[in-house]
Order: sequence, then C-alpha cells, then structure tokens
Amino acid sequence: MSDLTANFTAEVSEKCFHSRYFEDYSVGDEIVHSVPRTITEGDAAVYMALTGSRFALHSSDEYACEMGYARAPIDDILAFHMVFGRTVPDISLNAVANLGYASVTFGVPVYAGDTVNAKSTVIGVKENSNRRTGTVYVHSTGWNQKGEVALDYIRWVMMRKKNEASPAPEAVVPGDLPDHVAVDGLHIPKGLDVSKWDGEVTGSDALFEDYDVGERIHHLDGQTIEEAEHQMATRLYQNNARVHFNQHVEKQGRFGQRIVYGGYIISLARAISCNGLANAFRVAAINSGRHAAPIFAGNTIYAWSEILDRMDIPGRGDVGALRLRTLASKDESKAQYPHKDSKDFPENIVLDLDYTVLIPRR
Repeated sequence: MSDLTANFTAEVSEKCFHSRYFEDYSVGDEIVHSVPRTITEGDAAVYMALTGSRFALHSSDEYACEMGYARAPIDDILAFHMVFGRTVPDISLNAVANLGYASVTFGVPVYAGDTVNAKSTVIGVKENSNRRTGTVYVHSTGWNQKGEVALDYIRWVMMRKKNEASPAPEAVVPGDLPDHVAVDGLHIPKGLDVSKWDGEVTGSDALFEDYDVGERIHHLDGQTIEEAEHQMATRLYQNNARVHFNQHVEKQGRFGQRIVYGGYIISLARAISCNGLANAFRVAAINSGRHAAPIFAGNTIYAWSEILDRMDIPGRGDVGALRLRTLASKDESKAQYPHKDSKDFPENIVLDLDYTVLIPRR
C-alpha cells in the first residue's frame, strides 16, 4: 500500500466502507452483495455506444421475437458485467488485478427491466511469494428478480494485504476445475427456435457447418481506447475498483497511471469478433480466461479467434455450439496464437479467452 493510500485510509470515518484485504478472507465465507441492479434499455444503449457491438439479436426486438425471445435480450457480456459489478466492492475494491475465470455459465436471458442480485463464496486463498499480496478464489452466482440464475462463475483475483507482516493463511487452491463447460451444461433459452435465421439481417451467411475445427479468423477491426470511454464503461457496471479511476493514487503505483478494467477488453473483443462470427448469437459459457497484460488508455485493441471445437447439442437440429479461443492484442494487428499454458506470452497479447457460443445450423 502506498503512503498516500495508507494516509487516506487512516483519515476516513468508520462509517465509510473500506472493503476487504487479502487477510480478511477465509475459505467458506459467503458474501451476499449489496445494491441489486435493474438493467434498463438506457444501459444497453450506452454499452453499444462504448463497444460498437453489432450482433443482430441484441439490436432488434422484432428479430429477437422471431427467434423465440420475448424481445431483444441484454448483451450476454453486459449481463456478465452487471453481475460482476455487484461483487466488486466486496471482492476486488482493493485488488491489484483480476487474474482469471473458469466455469462461467450463462443462464436465463436477461432483459431490460430485470433486476440482478449476486452472492459469492470464498473457495480458495493463497499468499503470494512477495508476502505483499495474495490470490483469492470465489464462486459467484447472479440471479434475476424471479430467482432464476442468470450467471454462475469462478474467478480469482490478486489482493493487497493490509498488513504485510500478518501471517499467511493456510493455502487452499481449488483443484480439478473443468477446462470447459460440457455441452450438456449449456443453457438453451426457453422457446428458442433459430430455424428461420436470416443472414441478410445479421450480415453474414456463415453458420455452424461453415466453421472447421482449427480454423483461424482475424477479425480485422481495431478499437483505440479513450480514457473517458473505459471509465464510463466501468462505471456503467458499477465496478468501483480504485485502480481504474484514481489517478491521484495510481500515478504513484507500479504503472504510474490507471489501468483499464480487463472486462472492458472482453467486451471489445466480443464486439470486434462480429466481423467473422456475426451469427454467434449467444455466449453460452466462458471456459477460461486470462488477462495476460495490463491495458491503458491510448492502446488499440485487435482480436482474432480459433475454432477449438464444434459441438452438436442433443435434441436440437436448429442450433449448435462452437468453442472458441479469442485473443486480444494491443497495438499489434498481426495475429499470434501462443500456447495457452505458456508463461511467456508476447507482450502485445492482453486477453486469452476460451468460450462457447451458440450458432444456428443449416
């Protein structure tokens, strides 16, 4: 902790919320997060303005209804961020970095007017070798006003210690996390029928059968991140982690400036992937994710994807699933595919995301 942060913390009233530090977490703790969030059409519009997403299902009520939805659902990644944002004050307000995800399963579609709540259970803690930080593992669930699960996931985050001299807790690291969500664990929205999917509406005629395992797609388009944009996006989700906003403190930190919330890069990568995957209409699962390097305002993000698997969905003739690996790069448009377990990623690779999408069949 910097002297500035320490002095600031010492001066505030006990009525103010300090959040937790690494040594405040214990395996088995259950945290019910505050401030439920009602998601509005305005939120969806702002999200589109900040990402440029062009997926037809989230853009047209009329088209969504033809596919069996009540109306255009909220973008899946926006729904993820809204649930994630509930957890930030309790899990990552004092975080150094969000490190990764596993077993992220998207449940019922989220619509404008729905209210999301969240709770988390601590499933692992491990002090880092520098003794200044540690990693906390949590299992979080988000649900709507009907009690229906909208999102379920595991993530791990690097946390500051409040007192570097405090003893390390017994290390507990979750084992046997699945490397992907099985196809029978994917949620298929009730009433979904994409048998009349229209490529003229989406801008692409590439469907399930047109993608081959091992195929690689460069999505071509780059987006330069502006300081105001990444902060607006992060505020939209009510993610108030200090590293994204407080230049007064962060100028004395290890990077000398605010860092961009890694989730915003997931949003940009997904939006950019529309050029090549326009018919991948639903993110059904995130199998694993790695924020490989920090991102700052002024960086330009590019993305490319590899088809890892093509999966039939039992009992469905109209829809299949593609398992994708999407990599996001900063300030470098040349596609690279480093081994996912490599400890020495190219410096330009900032995101390595393994996820599963639903896509219509012919």
